[in-house]
Amino acid sequence: MILLDGKVASASVKEKLKTEVAKIISNKQRVPHLAAILVGNNGASETYVASKVKNCKEVGFQSTLIRFDNTVTENVLLNKIEALNNDESIDGILVQLPLPKHIQESTVIQAIHPEKDVDGFHPINAGKLVQGLPTIIPATPYGIMLLLEYYNISTKGKHAIIIGRSNIVGRPMSILLSSNLLYGNCTVTLCHSHTTNLKELCLQADIVVAALGKPAFVTADMVKQNAVVIDVGITRVDDATSKKGFKLKGDVLFDEVSKKASAITPVPGGVGLMTIAGLLKNTLAVYQKKMR
Repeated sequence: MILLDGKVASASVKEKLKTEVAKIISNKQRVPHLAAILVGNNGASETYVASKVKNCKEVGFQSTLIRFDNTVTENVLLNKIEALNNDESIDGILVQLPLPKHIQESTVIQAIHPEKDVDGFHPINAGKLVQGLPTIIPATPYGIMLLLEYYNISTKGKHAIIIGRSNIVGRPMSILLSSNLLYGNCTVTLCHSHTTNLKELCLQADIVVAALGKPAFVTADMVKQNAVVIDVGITRVDDATSKKGFKLKGDVLFDEVSKKASAITPVPGGVGLMTIAGLLKNTLAVYQKKMR
């Protein structure tokens, strides 16, 4: 069984990014600049944004963290995004989700200029992805593709099951795996909460991508022998035995499923780290496009 270690794979991506930044600096150009907006003080969001800022510094990017409290109005947030859109020193913009209930996430996503949308969520970028045009790929699916590439996981002609149809992971993942790419060309089945024969479908899959946000949902009896299992889920579960008071759980029951899988991602230490790698690569790409 191969452990698809996001720490190792993301380190490889970041080393290449450091090399690119060194070239930029040697050419006396400014470095890529990512602006991150965090609304409220959700513990998980705080952790994710802090990690993104830390990784920007690690590869040599500039980053700016903009904080708003939970009561910020949608108009104030939209005005800030517009200011960042018009700021030539800012290459990439991300707004950490989820947002408070009084703010419409779709409105905020569409407010970010498509060419600065390093999360790849804007409808224009999503539409280009569907049509196979060059675009910004959503960071998590992009990170998964980078992971498959790093470990040279064969995908051509394989049957991939994706559990979860979100616009952030499931849908774009289905497009990438079914596309005519080196680590694509799968036959893809996209499953969701209304799929009635989920277990039977999963047992047919050579590749299982679990992205539904339900801890330990995928069990060993749902996975065929030697399947490749990608666990996208990461949920904080209360745990009195932990110093933090919680543990991070994936959508896959790792201890059971790892005994049957030919390759599997851990949680934590898997897809989450690759999401940041994808985000960093997107930021460099939008910077390079602007600087041409």
